[in-house]
Amino acid sequence: MPLFKLFKSYESEATKFIAELKEKNPKLEEQQRAGRALLWDKAPLDLDKTARDKESRVQQQPYVYQNH
Repeated sequence: MPLFKLFKSYESEATKFIAELKEKNPKLEEQQRAGRALLWDKAPLDLDKTARDKESRVQQQPYVYQNH
């Protein structure tokens, strides 16, 4: 008998825990996607605006408290 057939029905404790958690809270994946969108998914950068912002920035002196 091939080895993979013996372990086909194996399910780890972590997999069981996640399945149970999803069963208890059906909206869990939707909440995860909303959280990801809030923290990580950003609008694309406008390269022209970024370049203009960089060019308009005033250079800081090497020593901030020097008045010259």
